[in-house]
Amino acid sequence: MLCKIGDIEIWRLLEINGPFLDPLKLFPNAGPDVSARIEKLVPGAIDAETGAMILPVQGFLLKTPDHVVLVDGCVGNDKTAALPAWNKRQDGRFMAALTAAGVTPAQVDFVLCTHLHTDHVGWNTQLQDGRWVPTFPNAKYLMPSADEAVFRAAASDTFTESVLPVIEAGQAELVQAGHTLGDYITLMPTPGHTPGHVSIGIKHGATQAIITGDALHTTAQCWHPEWHFSFDMDADLAETSRRQLLETASETHARIIGSHFKLPSIGHIGATGDGFFWTDD
Repeated sequence: MLCKIGDIEIWRLLEINGPFLDPLKLFPNAGPDVSARIEKLVPGAIDAETGAMILPVQGFLLKTPDHVVLVDGCVGNDKTAALPAWNKRQDGRFMAALTAAGVTPAQVDFVLCTHLHTDHVGWNTQLQDGRWVPTFPNAKYLMPSADEAVFRAAASDTFTESVLPVIEAGQAELVQAGHTLGDYITLMPTPGHTPGHVSIGIKHGATQAIITGDALHTTAQCWHPEWHFSFDMDADLAETSRRQLLETASETHARIIGSHFKLPSIGHIGATGDGFFWTDD
């Protein structure tokens, strides 16, 4: 178990933890010394052999008093992906983590998609007898409506393999930012990375946490929210959302769980006179 927020258990479902891409390709406006700057702020975040940034791909399982909730379904198996390391994967790590959390796919009540990118929806579906079917047969999948419209129009492999089969099975619910799930979970608006991107607010009693999704990709962006991520669909809007999330996190003292932050991916965001900073738990 990663942590508890009141009576809510949060479990990490780690699928991948390895080199991704060159930091300058990921943060093109950060300057040519971005690798050294990231390594100084986040020691161990740059792979010494390849120079690529190490990027965990992980989802999170929430056990609330009322529901079992999966936040983001990672890359998945058998999926078509442009990144060779993600294409047609065959790996049991994600499902093993679900089992280790004491949950079967049939016991998941809700799947929350922070957005509809490849590495966040892969386990939405699985291949059975040549067909894509929902992996979690009893779950309602909550998807940002603004994302669904954009990704449906693009008709990408990700949409066809990991989103459309859920919709056709009648298990999808298209929602707006601000949507609440029970008494404990809120979909927080953080658009920019995608049009409907949300972060996940979790609260029980006096304690709370935020799962960032892709509002931030590294804790270095706490110090440098102006660093644009190359896969943000609207970089300026993403920066605005990032700054608002940093402000909210510092003011509420919420525990922050970064979907792509260097492991252990959990800590707090503090504010200084001229910005923000990160501290690991």
